[in-house]
Amino acid sequence: MSSTATIAIVIAAIVVLAAVVLVTSARRTDVRGAGALSRETIKRDKSTAKSASPSGAVYEKAEMAARSTALEKAPETVPSPWVAPDEEAIGVSRRQFFNRAAVTMMSASIGAFGVAVVAFLWPRAGGGFGSKVNVGRLDDLLVQIRSEKGFVYKPEARTWLTAYPAEALPKARSSYGGQPSVLAGMEAGLVALYQKCPHLGCRVPECKSSQWFECPCHGSQYNRVGEKKAGPAPRGMDRFGLSVSNGNVIVDTGAVFNGPAIGINTTGQEAEGPHCITGGGAH
Repeated sequence: MSSTATIAIVIAAIVVLAAVVLVTSARRTDVRGAGALSRETIKRDKSTAKSASPSGAVYEKAEMAARSTALEKAPETVPSPWVAPDEEAIGVSRRQFFNRAAVTMMSASIGAFGVAVVAFLWPRAGGGFGSKVNVGRLDDLLVQIRSEKGFVYKPEARTWLTAYPAEALPKARSSYGGQPSVLAGMEAGLVALYQKCPHLGCRVPECKSSQWFECPCHGSQYNRVGEKKAGPAPRGMDRFGLSVSNGNVIVDTGAVFNGPAIGINTTGQEAEGPHCITGGGAH
């Protein structure tokens, strides 16, 4: 081999060796630049970590030893005195509520019914039935009675007005002396008869043909001044007292006087025509 060839081979080997060294150095530099640690650093970190933190078993054993088994004493408190609860604050049960509601409503209903009954029975002072009722002028009423053939009905007083003959007053004073307000009306020329039959309370109409009052329910009959003539009624028609004030006739419907007893006939009036009701039977 010539010297030229030998020199070329040596130069080539040196170039290759230099390239290998250069590549190896560059690789190490790139890795380290990426944050890689050296072996010595990694080894040193592992030894430090093993000495700094105990193992799991060692840690658990240390925690068990540090744990206390003694009970913690609760703080002492002074008990407050017992106070009875407010019954209103406790409230009521569903059953109590309905019971109380039922009792309250029943009491209110009974109270309202009682007030209504008292109001119905109590005489009214403001006019109307149950109080003193002005039925008109005396002279006008006498004319009206004659024009209507003996009878005038006043619904506001629930009364029949008829004329009382002056010639019958002596008998009236002996028969109606115990009823001064009724007798006073007779002396003024009028009789105020309650519309109800004293038998069972039917409304008694007039009979213009007989000039009597004749009850359509059971046939009781009364003459023009309400004295009983026939039928099952226990007495004559009941009546109201009346008075004359400044020419006005005032009927006191707050007091009802019993009709005359059976057999009293102060006017002697008999039927003046056919009866409207038959079969009453005489007494």
